[in-house]
Amino acid sequence: MSDSIDYSFDRQHLWHPYSNLEQPAQVFGVVSGDACLLTLADGRQLIDGTSSWWSCVHGYSHPQIVAAMQSQLQQLSHVMFGGLTHEPAIRLGKQLLAMTSPQLTKIFYSDSGSVAVEVAMKMAMQYWHGRGHSHKQQMLTLKHGYHGDTFAAMSVCDPDNGMHNLFNHALSPQCFGPAPRTPFTQALTPEDISALETLFAKNHHQLAACIIEPIMQGAGAMFFYSPEYLKLLRRLCSQYDVLLILDEIATGFGRTGKLFAYQHADIEADILCLGKALTGGHISLAATLCSDEIARGISQSSTSVFMHGPTFMANPLACAAASASLAILETGDWQQQVANIEQQLQQQLAQAAHFSAVKEVRVLGAVGVIEMHSAVNTSLLQPRFVELGVWVRPFGHFIYIMPPYTISSAQLTQLTQAMTTVAQELSRQALPADTPCNG
Repeated sequence: MSDSIDYSFDRQHLWHPYSNLEQPAQVFGVVSGDACLLTLADGRQLIDGTSSWWSCVHGYSHPQIVAAMQSQLQQLSHVMFGGLTHEPAIRLGKQLLAMTSPQLTKIFYSDSGSVAVEVAMKMAMQYWHGRGHSHKQQMLTLKHGYHGDTFAAMSVCDPDNGMHNLFNHALSPQCFGPAPRTPFTQALTPEDISALETLFAKNHHQLAACIIEPIMQGAGAMFFYSPEYLKLLRRLCSQYDVLLILDEIATGFGRTGKLFAYQHADIEADILCLGKALTGGHISLAATLCSDEIARGISQSSTSVFMHGPTFMANPLACAAASASLAILETGDWQQQVANIEQQLQQQLAQAAHFSAVKEVRVLGAVGVIEMHSAVNTSLLQPRFVELGVWVRPFGHFIYIMPPYTISSAQLTQLTQAMTTVAQELSRQALPADTPCNG
């Protein structure tokens, strides 16, 4: 296959995520995706370990989703949602209400996860304005959290170790608590309990909401924390009249072994953010769900209407894709698929825990993480993973995968072997030449 990608134009003119145009990292031209394989312009095929940033849970070009999009494209690809409605938005809304918490009854569609978070934060602030408590405008959030790259979303990301500290002076100041440290399988530590109780006792008067990634802190930590932490957080939010926003953009639709991560704790959100896997990764769409109580409070604010309205809100093409993706989840075997992935990850990544450069190995659902003692160089490691026939994109201290649920056992083995190979190579580089490598 001839590689006809104009890489020179790309290097000179196209910005990639978190990239430097003066010193662009190597990029790989891709021409197609099918199931769990990406085909590069030079003919090589890579097993995708990222689900394209956690969204393509059914793999690429899923025939059911493609067919739904093709059908919708021939009817109505886009129409404004102001003053108009359409069947794809209504159908998707019914599916979302059927699979989320009974308390969540209202849906606001947007076009990306960051915007879904912005919408949630605006909902919380406008709700308290409508309830006569306009002083409650601050958000409680946690260190090591990540909620997106737009301005309100940046304000609730980790202010010190996150990606956005350059903009701290321009962001609304929020209330930050320490990151949860109780692992997923353990009882809640006294330190986590006292930290949360102190935060609420001292700050609840000005707090509109607490926003958190349930069970898994994603891009900020790749850490799985105890469901007991979420239960305590829900109790404190109710006790102190603080709304609870659950950001399920990364964890929603089965990634942690439950349909939604908050179900590990058997709690409900006041406001819920969804995105990424909502459409099976085939097109961008997000949703923010809230309760009747939140909607009433917003309706009683001074404007009486919710002040947000994206151009591509409830895009029919995206709604059709999402409806097809949710139908696959509803009728498919994702729970067994995720359980099988979890078991295989636990078995095949365990050896990496003995490598000298590795701090910890963690697995939950269809997420496998090798945390290194030192930060890794993504631009150097990315080509190495391509050499090994896989698409794995490490960041920070983490070599991780979140593969499509449809991945085969053999494909997953190639991914885990590539991860452990790279982790071992990094360990050897970290040791003196005359020191034998452990593992």
